[in-house]
Amino acid sequence: MKNTRLLLGVLVVLGFSGTASALDPTTTVRVTPLLKTTTSWDGQSLAYPAGPAEITGLQVEIAPGGETGWHRHPVPSFGLLLEGTLEVTLQDGQVKRLNPGDALAEVVNTTHNGRNVGAVPVKIVVFYAGTPGQPLTVKVPPP
Repeated sequence: MKNTRLLLGVLVVLGFSGTASALDPTTTVRVTPLLKTTTSWDGQSLAYPAGPAEITGLQVEIAPGGETGWHRHPVPSFGLLLEGTLEVTLQDGQVKRLNPGDALAEVVNTTHNGRNVGAVPVKIVVFYAGTPGQPLTVKVPPP
């Protein structure tokens, strides 16, 4: 029995390579990491809200020259820019420019505005980690 537990323990340790993947790559499956972080793009620590989990996925489109308007997100979110060029400006003046293929952990409880600075519509997929009934976005007056 003791040897069986030791063997099992060794096999478990050998089975972990130190990196976690949601899907193992094979000859027919390619896995490309997009983002792994504990902070939003402005360096603030991320924390999940208390309560039952609710994940929401949205595709947001912004016309050339269009803006989201000043707002904040009370929950963590992750975005992947599919098309266009998006410039996100924080109330303190920090700017993040996203191009197709760029991923980011969005700022939480930080006032910001997104603006399409390109000639084609911006298309971004965003996933929010909230709780049922909790708002994903709160509009705020311009600074």
